[in-house]
Amino acid sequence: MRKRTKNYTIIAIVLVLILAGAYTFRKSLVVLAFDMFLSDQVEKTLEEKSYKPLEEDLVTPKAEPIAMQIKPFSVLLLGTDQREDEPARSDTMIYAVIRPKESKVLLVSIPRDTYTEIVGKGKKDKINHAFAFGGQQMANDTMEALLDHELDYYAAINFEGLRDAVDAIGGVELPIQKDIVNKGADHEKFTIKANQSIYSGTDALNYVRYREDSDFNRTKRQQVFLDQMAKKMMNFNQITNIPQLLDVMGTNLQSNMQPKFMIDLAKQLLTGSEVQITSYTVMGANMRLNGVSYEEANEEDLKFAQDLIDNWMNNATSTYQLLMPEDQKTTE
Repeated sequence: MRKRTKNYTIIAIVLVLILAGAYTFRKSLVVLAFDMFLSDQVEKTLEEKSYKPLEEDLVTPKAEPIAMQIKPFSVLLLGTDQREDEPARSDTMIYAVIRPKESKVLLVSIPRDTYTEIVGKGKKDKINHAFAFGGQQMANDTMEALLDHELDYYAAINFEGLRDAVDAIGGVELPIQKDIVNKGADHEKFTIKANQSIYSGTDALNYVRYREDSDFNRTKRQQVFLDQMAKKMMNFNQITNIPQLLDVMGTNLQSNMQPKFMIDLAKQLLTGSEVQITSYTVMGANMRLNGVSYEEANEEDLKFAQDLIDNWMNNATSTYQLLMPEDQKTTE
């Protein structure tokens, strides 16, 4: 009887150790399952629907992706808005720096009405018109010129795809403390109710589009949304939803990041420490030219944004040496 009890005790201890180990390494186990059952399918979907190299990539192809990303790299994040009988514009333009080794991301937002040189068009205009004039390539070139830093990649998502993506992962949390009501005479009417535990894709889309208060507040909402979306996506329970997510987004997602690069990066971030996002917005002053309203970028803000990017892109910069912007409050 004592021997049987002892055996049961040993079995129980072994089971506890196995379960504890499975919990400790649960992310790695999920990634292993992803590699075994989903990786090929996801890579094929990205290759067929989303991979779109720039013209410059065809001349000088990107280096082959490696499994473990160590060096920082930059990505132009574009949120495009295609409406009936209107050219698509990039309502969201963010210069992002990803430091995969530390799981840190810097987001530098440029308000859509910022008055700047549109590279390749030969004139100054609102920066979001660059995408309408020349697609991802012109938007990429214009952002590089404004911030005086090259970009490694771009990733563009149509806002309709954003709505479907949010719904595919079961919604997102958003810090909305009072109702947001879009009621302008020439604007689409909607209301986003405050204090919901989870917001749908439609609410999230309206949240990042709303701009009846200020363009600055709008860029801050976009940064908040990206932070919440990243937290939800990096939850390892979401990994099985990736095929559905890519399917609903379809051609609404385009990037010159090679599919294998995207997959390996996602796995690296998933199994690393929690992703931390730092945000900064280049402020501007309202100006009018020929009856049209623009934002003139603050020179000090622009210089600080350039310094931020330079600091974060430097692989020799340690975590403790990373520049951090002061918290920029919205007026909401």
